Amino acid sequence: MNHPMMNPFWGHLTGIVTVVLMLVFIGIWIWAWRKRHRSTFKRMSELPMEDKPEGPVPGNRTGADKNDKGGQP
Repeated sequence: MNHPMMNPFWGHLTGIVTVVLMLVFIGIWIWAWRKRHRSTFKRMSELPMEDKPEGPVPGNRTGADKNDKGGQP
C-alpha cells in the first residue's frame, strides 16, 4: 500500500526545512558572538551579582490598599 506521507516531496521538504533552521541557528550564533555585543553581554552577566535590585522589591506593597492587612481574600 502506498502511504501519502511516503511521497518523495516530503523528504525534500524536511531536508529544506532542516537546512533553513541550521542556517538560522548559525546566523544567531554569529550575531551573538560579534565584538560589539561583548560589552552588553558582559554587563548582563554581572546583573545577578549586584547588591541592589533594579526592579520592585518583593514584599514591598506600594500602591496597595492601606486597610488591607495582607490576609487571604
